[in-house]
Amino acid sequence: MINDINVDTSSTLSFFLDVLPLLLKGLQVTIAAALLGFAIALVAGLFFAILRQAPTRLISWPVAVFLEFVRDTPLLIQLFFLYYVLPVYGITLPAFMTGAVAIGLQYSGYTAEIYRAGIGAIGRGQWEASTALNLTSGRTYAVVIIPQAIPRVIPALGNCLVGILKETPILSTISVLEMLNLAIIVGDRTYHYTIPLTLAGVLMLLVTSVFAYLVRFIEFTVPKTGIRLR
Repeated sequence: MINDINVDTSSTLSFFLDVLPLLLKGLQVTIAAALLGFAIALVAGLFFAILRQAPTRLISWPVAVFLEFVRDTPLLIQLFFLYYVLPVYGITLPAFMTGAVAIGLQYSGYTAEIYRAGIGAIGRGQWEASTALNLTSGRTYAVVIIPQAIPRVIPALGNCLVGILKETPILSTISVLEMLNLAIIVGDRTYHYTIPLTLAGVLMLLVTSVFAYLVRFIEFTVPKTGIRLR
């Protein structure tokens, strides 16, 4: 894609029309990285939240320490560690996948706490009813607790998605050609930064606004009662 950067700077309009398709290609990478990172954060966060609730301290404490670590260390350090240090030990991932995994792990620390708050809001009677019906712990979580907890935490999870979208420009540090990286490259080659950077900001604003609206729509359409045992 870098070799395809050939823009006409003879007029503002022609420059704009040449830059826009390039940034839209970068926006596709941005959205793909954000959605993949968010999916990782959703799954890993739920897994960690359940382990965090384990009655055995040998399980819950190491998970708590790990979550505290990923929340309290900068994403950039984690990203560099995955991209530059893991290959020393024979683990090499493409730059795009490395970025998505780094974002997913970072935000799994936040989603785990969100899930834990949602699980903690479930009434004690639901747990007692599950015990009375002789449900296993796994089945209790799967059919009783999680279906009731997730609708309660959709707004907070939506905030994480918007946050992840705004974090994706950091992937430019490991040469992922996302939108901001392309905007900077165009500026470096043409010495005109205003239009590409402004376009990148406007496109990011539009995308985050659309995702925020979708989250709000889901929040009001998904029932918050979930599955209840009677």
